[in-house]
Amino acid sequence: MNKRTFADFRQNLLHYGRLRLRLADWHRRAAVFSRAGEPDALRRIYVINLDRRPDRWRRVRGELDRFRDRHGERLSAVTRRFSAVDARYTQATPDPATLVPRFTLADQLTVEPNPLLRIDAATRAREIMMTRQEVAVALSHIEVWKLIASGDVPSALVLEDDIFMAYGFARGLDATWSSLDRSASGEPDFDLLYLAFEEVGNVDPVRNGASTRRLQEPGIWEASGYVLSRAGAQKLLDHLPVYGPVDLWLNMQFSHMRAYTAARPLIAQRIDEPSSNSYSILPILSQVGVITREKPLVPATKHLPGPVVAVGSPGSGLTALATALSMLGYTCCSDLDGLPAAEEQALLRGGRRRLFNAYVNIGSLSPEALHQIVGANPSARIIVTSTDLTLPRKVGDRALLFTHEAKDRWALLSDFLGVDYPSFPYPTDVDLGMRIRRPRALLQSARNAMDLKHDTSPWIATPGRIEWDGITISAEPPRHTLTAHVDWTSGGKLNDEVWKLRDDTFPSNMALFTPANVSQHGAHARLTLRPEQTPVRELTSGAIASRAVYRYGKFSAELRPPGVTGVVTGMFLHRNGPRQEIDIEFLGKDTTKMLVNVFYNPGPEGTKLEYGYRGTPTLIDLGFDAAHDFHTYGIDWQPGAIRWLVDGSVVHERVAWDPTPIPNQSLQFNINLWHSRSKEFAGDLATDRLPTSAHIRSVAIHENVTKGDQSDRRPF
Repeated sequence: MNKRTFADFRQNLLHYGRLRLRLADWHRRAAVFSRAGEPDALRRIYVINLDRRPDRWRRVRGELDRFRDRHGERLSAVTRRFSAVDARYTQATPDPATLVPRFTLADQLTVEPNPLLRIDAATRAREIMMTRQEVAVALSHIEVWKLIASGDVPSALVLEDDIFMAYGFARGLDATWSSLDRSASGEPDFDLLYLAFEEVGNVDPVRNGASTRRLQEPGIWEASGYVLSRAGAQKLLDHLPVYGPVDLWLNMQFSHMRAYTAARPLIAQRIDEPSSNSYSILPILSQVGVITREKPLVPATKHLPGPVVAVGSPGSGLTALATALSMLGYTCCSDLDGLPAAEEQALLRGGRRRLFNAYVNIGSLSPEALHQIVGANPSARIIVTSTDLTLPRKVGDRALLFTHEAKDRWALLSDFLGVDYPSFPYPTDVDLGMRIRRPRALLQSARNAMDLKHDTSPWIATPGRIEWDGITISAEPPRHTLTAHVDWTSGGKLNDEVWKLRDDTFPSNMALFTPANVSQHGAHARLTLRPEQTPVRELTSGAIASRAVYRYGKFSAELRPPGVTGVVTGMFLHRNGPRQEIDIEFLGKDTTKMLVNVFYNPGPEGTKLEYGYRGTPTLIDLGFDAAHDFHTYGIDWQPGAIRWLVDGSVVHERVAWDPTPIPNQSLQFNINLWHSRSKEFAGDLATDRLPTSAHIRSVAIHENVTKGDQSDRRPF
C-alpha cells in the first residue's frame, strides 16, 4: 500500500534527497543479473506498465540502464515490458476463481495492526470493496506470475513502473542474493524476495550483519519490487483467488512460502510520480477515526495549453467534453448562448485576464470569432465534435476532430492537449444544449455576507480585479416535484428505513459519531456531543443521514444549534467520488451567523476527485442568535442556482461560477454535531459546557424529478 498521499514536508524532502543521492552511487555493476544461462543468475526483469504511459516505461528503462550485469550489458537486455491491465477496461466483476474484489478491515489489521483498533467481530464484518485500480493492479501481477511459472528462467524481478533503485542497490542486491540458500544446481532456494518494502506489522527485525530476513508473519507493504521464483509463482497460482489488494494478500501467503526481504529496501516508489491508484482502505480508516490528518489537496497540473474552444452540432457530446476538460484541470465554461462581455472580449483579443481557459458550446463564438481567437492566442486549441462544421483555414493543426466514433476519447484528447492520460472513465453527460444567460436579479431579502478564505482549484473562479457575479441561467421548465420523500415533524419517530444514525467520523472531526447520541425527547430530536473515551476519540456525538441520495430539490430543517465554542452544527448535502457538497453550518463561537459553503469537483460517479479543505465559505449575518430559539433553515438546490433560506426567506444565493459550478451529482442529506480539529475554524472547545446538544424539530425533503423517473434516488 502506497501512503504517499499523506507525505509531509519532511518526508518529501527526505525522498528527494534519496533520489539525488542514488546518482552518486558509482557501483553500477549488478553481478546478480545475466542473460546467459548461469544457474545462479537473475535472468529476467518484468516491468508492469500501462500502454498509455510510455513515459513511465522510458523512465524506468533508463533507471535500469544505469546498471550493468555481470558481463557488462545494460539491464534492459534482460527486461521485458508487461502490458498492464487497465482499470478502465476491467470487468466489473472479475473471475472469482482468480480474484475476489473484497476484503475486511480485520485483514488490513492482520498486516498492519493499529493500537486504536482490534481484530474482533466488528472488524471481521467490516467488508471493503476493492477499487477498479486495485483490481487492475492485482490482475496485472497475477498475469506476470503466470509468465514466470511457465517461463524459461528460474526466477524474475517484478517491477511496477514508478520505482527507482536506491543508493547501494547493486552492492545490496549482490549481498542479498549471495546469502540465500542454494539448491543442488546452485540456484538460490527461495519463493519470494522483497526488494521494495515497508515494515508495518510485527515482523522480526533483521539480525545484525544479516543480508536477508525470513518472513513468517504478515507485516510488509508494497508489491512494487520483488523477485519471484518459478516455484514461488506456481505456489501463488495454486492458492488463488487473490482477495483484497495484492500486497495485502501476499502477506497471507508467508506461512506456506519461503519469503524473504533484503536487509533494507533496495528499490523505492517515487513520490514525484503521482499514483493513479485509488486505495479502498483509506476512506474506511478515515471513517473509523484512524486517519486524523487532512490537508488541502489541490490538483498539481502542469501548464495546460489554451484557451481551448470546442464547437459542434447539438447532441454531439459537447457537455461530456466540457466535463472531461474540467477533469483534466481546465476552468471550463460551457453550454451557453454567449459569454459575459468582459470575458468574451478578453478571449477575442488574447487578453490574460480571463476567468476561464476552456469554452465549450458557446453560441456567440462564430467561425469568424474562432479565426480571431486563434490569431490572438498563439496556444489556442479548437475541438470540433461533428463533421458538418467548417473551420477557418488559419486553425490548421491546432484543431482536433473529436466525434463519437473515437475509440479511446481520453487518448485522443490527452494526446492533442499534451497532458497525462487520466485514471477515470470518460464522462457520459447528456448534452445540455445552449442555455440562455440573463442578468442577475437583485436578491431583496439578502443578508450581509462575508466571504472567507477559499480553496484554490480549477473549479473555483478567481475574478481578481474583474467585476464578477457568476453566470445566471434562465430557469428551465419546471420539473415535476414529487411528494416529500422525507417529512418528519416533532413527536414522530425517525424512520429507520429513511434515516440512518451514523457510527463513523472524518479526519477533522474530534468526535466519533455513535447512535447512542441521537435521541428523541417529546417535541424534538436531539444530537448530543459529550466527553466519552473511545479507542479513536475522546468525544462522541450524534449525526443522522438520509439512506437515499437526491439530485436537486428543497431541503430544510427546523433546528436550534448550541452556542458552545468549538462545536459545529451542520446541515448539508454531501458525496465523495467526486466530492460535491452544499453546506449550512453554525459555529458555536458565534451563532448570530450562518456559514454556507460549496465544494465542487467534476466527473461521473466514481471519479476520485476530492480536492478541497476549506471549500468556498461565506458567513451570513442572521440578525438573531440561532442558539436562542428554533428557526427553519433551508437549501434550495436547482441546476442553475443554490439558495439558502432562513424562515422561508432567501438570504443568500449562488449561481454558476459564483464562485463554483453548481453541484450536479446525487447527494446525501445530513445533520450532525461535531468538534473541529481546526481552532481557526471553530475556536477552542468549551469543555466546561459539555455535554451539549443540537435540537431538531422538523425535517423536510422535496426532490425535483421528472414524473416517473426516480433513477437518481439510489441508496447511499
